[in-house]
Amino acid sequence: MEQPTQKRRRRRRLVVVVVVVVLMVVVLALGLGLGLGLTHGRSSGGIKDSFLKRCQKFNDLNCQNVWDAFQRAYINRDPCTVTTDAYDPFIEAVSFKSQCNRGLLWSKTKEVAHSFTQKRDCLVTLEDTPLGAILNDLTWCGKQGSDETFTSGCPGYSACDNNTVRSYWKRASAAFADTACGDVSVMLSGYIQTPFDPNSIFATIEVKRLRSPKVRRLNVVLVVEKNAVTNCTNVSLKNLQNILDAGIGYGCKEVTRDQIDKCSSDPEIACGACW
Repeated sequence: MEQPTQKRRRRRRLVVVVVVVVLMVVVLALGLGLGLGLTHGRSSGGIKDSFLKRCQKFNDLNCQNVWDAFQRAYINRDPCTVTTDAYDPFIEAVSFKSQCNRGLLWSKTKEVAHSFTQKRDCLVTLEDTPLGAILNDLTWCGKQGSDETFTSGCPGYSACDNNTVRSYWKRASAAFADTACGDVSVMLSGYIQTPFDPNSIFATIEVKRLRSPKVRRLNVVLVVEKNAVTNCTNVSLKNLQNILDAGIGYGCKEVTRDQIDKCSSDPEIACGACW
């Protein structure tokens, strides 16, 4: 027959085991909770950190106010129902000077255009301004019922017309084109059959914002190589010339990538002589 002392010892051991199990469950639950909390926090923390870091490179901006204006465009909204005008307060918060004789638009030539402006400051793309530099290559969206910013689970750029990122770049492109004045340049690709793509942002938004007499001339830089499939006589470029606002001059030059790279790397060459 079991002695009372032995019974008490067994009960104590059982209590200890139960307590240990309960503590392990609590610790595990807390760990999972913290992990989920950190993941949830990163949804906005990651992009906010990048946003503010990039913003702070522009000394005249109140970056927290700029972030707040940016978020208001899409938080607590279906990511496929964010229209371009939702970003108007953000555009106003990131106002910047007109780019007289310095504006460089591009279509299908992102890498070469940015390579040039990173080395030479005589021309400026959208991505060299706060509107483009702060959000270049970032993905974001909101969700109904949430005040967070998410960087995953967002619709792709072409998934819906009014998705968060697509609407932003349309609005930013319009704002950048609005600042253009004097002579404006655009880099187009000579590697494709239709360098002036009628469905591009350049065609559907930017060209339509160029107005005479504010804009005097549009200079097309057609980037070509030996295997180029088109030249300045391309029909699509004739279409571009025809839809320009009356009074805006037009010119087109075929320029090799090697020539652009050489010019961008040699400060002794005046930008006007690059093409």
